[in-house]
This record gives sequence, C-alpha cells and structure tokens, in this order.
Amino acid sequence: MKYAQNILETIGNTPLVKLNKVLGEDFPALVLAKVETFNPGNSVKDRMAVKMIEDAEKDGRLKPGGTIIEGTSGNTGMGLALAAIVKGYKCIFVTNSKQSKEKCDILRAVGAEVIVCPTDVKPTDPRSYYSVSKRLAAETEGGWYVNQYDNLSNRTAHYESTAPEIWEQTDGNLTHFVAGAGTGGTITGCGMYFKERNPNIKVIGIDTYGSILKEFHETGELHPDHAYTYITEGIGEDIIPENFDMSIIDHFEKVTDKDGAIYARKLAKEEGIFCGYSAGSAMAALVQMKDQFTKDDIIVVLLHDHGSRYVGKIYNDEWMKEQGWL
Repeated sequence: MKYAQNILETIGNTPLVKLNKVLGEDFPALVLAKVETFNPGNSVKDRMAVKMIEDAEKDGRLKPGGTIIEGTSGNTGMGLALAAIVKGYKCIFVTNSKQSKEKCDILRAVGAEVIVCPTDVKPTDPRSYYSVSKRLAAETEGGWYVNQYDNLSNRTAHYESTAPEIWEQTDGNLTHFVAGAGTGGTITGCGMYFKERNPNIKVIGIDTYGSILKEFHETGELHPDHAYTYITEGIGEDIIPENFDMSIIDHFEKVTDKDGAIYARKLAKEEGIFCGYSAGSAMAALVQMKDQFTKDDIIVVLLHDHGSRYVGKIYNDEWMKEQGWL
C-alpha cells in the first residue's frame, strides 16, 4: 500500500502546467506555471513553514508543547497551522485588516487564534502586525516568533525543494523564473539555485504599486516613507526582509491592483487554474513585458496560492464593481 504518514508528507512535487490562452495567442515564449495550490495548505508557503519549524525544533527555539506566533497574510499561517496540528503545537497568528476574510476564517478552522491589526500604520507602530506578533512572542510562555521575513530557513526551503523540482521538470532548460516577491524567500531561494547552475537564467520579481521593493532594488536606497497602501495581497513590502538577496534578482516588474485582479479572473476562466491575487499580478506582468521575450524562451512562473482565499474580493463581482474595475 502507498500512503503518506501524515499530511505534511504530501507537500511538494506540484505540477508544471503550460499556459495556453491567458497571455494572448501572440505571446512569443513557452510559459509554464508551477501550480503551488496542489500543496495541502493550497500555497507555496507550506514548504517554508515546515522547514522553519523543523529548524527551530533542532536548535531549541521551539520546544514540545510550545506556541507558534507569526505575523502572516494568511498562507504562511496555514502552512504553520498544518505542521502544528501534526506536531502538537498551538498557533497565534497576527494579520492585518487588508487580508481577505476567507484567510482569517481558514486559519481559525484549523485551530489557530487570529488577531487582526490595522493596515495603515508603519511597521514600527506598536499596533502593526509586525510589532504585535513580536510582543506576543515575548509575553507568551513557550512562545516562538517565526519571523518569516528574516528567518533564512524560508529561502532555504525553496533552495532545497521548489527550485530542484522546477529544474528537474524543465530538464534545466528554463530561461526565466518569475515569482511574486514579498518576504523574498521564494524568489531568492529559487533564484540562488538557478543562478548557481546557469547564471544566464533571468530572475524576475513581481511587485505592486505602493511597495518599495523595486525602488530599493534599482537604487539601493531605503525609503519606507515612499510606501503607501495597496490592495494586492501577498506581494510587495514596506520593509526589506533579510531573506532578500537583491543581487539574485534581475528585474522587478510592478503591476497595478486592478490588473492583478483582472488577470487572476482571466487565469481562472481561460486556463481553468483557480489561483490568488499574486498569480494574476504575475500574468499581468508577463503581458506588460511581452516584447522582452522570444520564441526560444522557456519561462517558469510560480503561482503562489489558491483562488478560494479571494472569493469575497477579486472573484466577487460586487467587490470588483466597488473598486471600479468591472
């Protein structure tokens, strides 16, 4: 008999799927989507969640019966919660009011306590979800603050699992790797692996207007005051997490909130691939960059999470009309 010992053993080995319609019939390159929704928590974050927990167990930061505390937009929390269930930990997750209701409901459904903080505050503000999660970890006996932003086990997980899978699935023939950028773990971990094997592979990060990632990549100057509120979930930052190695990334492409939403809906209706907001942003970015690709290019684009997280927002016609996008 062939079966997994627990749900964590089903993480990884996600499919690579050719995109046929969503980018337009005249799109020059072969585009292959790494569909990370096939992970049990329905996102790429399952990979790094388990890695961060296992590394913390090994060095004693997380002890038996402890409490996992993290600031999350939802997907990392889901991965952490699944691992906590299997391994016997409690979870407290802190998120911000921008995130969809579905994400919070899903986290509560798997046994986590969820605290929602305001979005429109600086990272250093005591009300921010960064600050609240740090404070809770200090106040909670047996608490461990995961800190996916600066925890380098995040990018190591993708170096060890996501990138080798893509390399094997493409026989090492990919020319471009495209992924949304938030904590920096996925794009840096995968990019490091690919560049070691072929320095000519281009690594492209998807950013959003209101985020400071593209500006910092291009200027090396940090201006947190240049950040402003945006609607897109899962990508962009108002800080520069330690997981980033900007030298690995060749280019950041910014996408509007509107285009990310519209292209997520197109991806679902034209490819049958039901993914989240950042997947739509990645599709829009590729269309914006179409003239930079050739027929010989093989582009792998990573689709981070599942559309079920956004049915009350980008997949809801009334919400889209409220934004003036439909």
